[in-house]
Amino acid sequence: MTETYEELIHVFKNQFHHEPTDKFFSPGRINLIGEHTDYNGGHVFPASITLGTYGVASQRADSLVKLYSTNFPDEGMISFDVNDEEKLPRASWGNFVKGVLQALRGYGNRFEHGFELVINGNIPNGSGLSSSSSLELLIGVVAQKLYNLKIPRLQLVASGQRAENDFVGVNTGIMDQFAIGFGEADQAIYLDTNTMIYEMVPIYLSDFVVVIMNTNKRRELADSKYNERVRETQEAVYQLQKYTSIQYLGELDAKTFNKYADKLESNILVKRARHAVYENERTKIAVEALKSNDLASFGKLMNESHQSLKDDYAVTGIELDTLVETAQTIDGVLGARMTGAGFGGCAIALVHQDNVDDLEAVVGAKYESIVGYNPSFYVANVGDGAHWVGKVGE
Repeated sequence: MTETYEELIHVFKNQFHHEPTDKFFSPGRINLIGEHTDYNGGHVFPASITLGTYGVASQRADSLVKLYSTNFPDEGMISFDVNDEEKLPRASWGNFVKGVLQALRGYGNRFEHGFELVINGNIPNGSGLSSSSSLELLIGVVAQKLYNLKIPRLQLVASGQRAENDFVGVNTGIMDQFAIGFGEADQAIYLDTNTMIYEMVPIYLSDFVVVIMNTNKRRELADSKYNERVRETQEAVYQLQKYTSIQYLGELDAKTFNKYADKLESNILVKRARHAVYENERTKIAVEALKSNDLASFGKLMNESHQSLKDDYAVTGIELDTLVETAQTIDGVLGARMTGAGFGGCAIALVHQDNVDDLEAVVGAKYESIVGYNPSFYVANVGDGAHWVGKVGE
């Protein structure tokens, strides 16, 4: 981490001809279970990881915001007025910055000056580990520090979601931003996305570890069928409201859903809604299993989650299925599932530490033979959420 900040400070001095004043970090996240339930008012179980977005920044005397990313050097310097709400060209990462600032203004915050920021992220782009939400919460903590904003953490989380929904145009739930905003080392977050009540749950895996398996296939949420899934589940709610008083699918248990499932007008809506309802129940059971140190049951529920995401929600694909289904056959693997939105990105496996090498070798070879290129593997370390790291030079 120290070397990362030293490099960022060096780049900052080359770009702006002075040293930055402050250092920041915002993690990525994995979701242990509870997928596509957040925008359906259900439960999720994410954790922030030690991969993430690093930044160094300082205030400006004028109203300009100047941004530079070492991940996208060809994009050069991005510059705009801090109060300008016009979108940048569609592919520009600066839109996430503008979106967060706009959302914060919507809460009554005012920005009298601009700032300079240089960032570097080591979350693979499009991996499903939430690089966009990591950037959003980084901007949140940068703004909080540089503008001395006395605001609750939930406002930063909500501002990240608003940036994604209203400015970038992806109808995500709040799970990613919440996990990154409230994450703690060695803790997962059991969150009811309907009530926003949450519980920190210690992660005690004994001799097991969570391995992230990256398809190395990018997926762009705004260009995927993610928004389509949101619309489908909303339509299912609308049709079910004729028979039961609900606002979200997460309010239904499996028994009640099965009572009314045949009222839905298409089999597609039945499948989409069934996943949301059953995944919500799986998540509740999985959290209790983890609390009881019943890792075998937790792993079984991970497997069931992936099957539902494949069969009912149709968000996996050959890349994720190859990783997960191969991993599930390996000795020492208790469970495996895709994590994130799907359509590419990453999967996770709960595996005994003595079998990690076997997992990487067998899954890697199978994946390369079917897909044609290699996946990547990382052991997931659970770390703290987005935060100000300290003053430069301290």
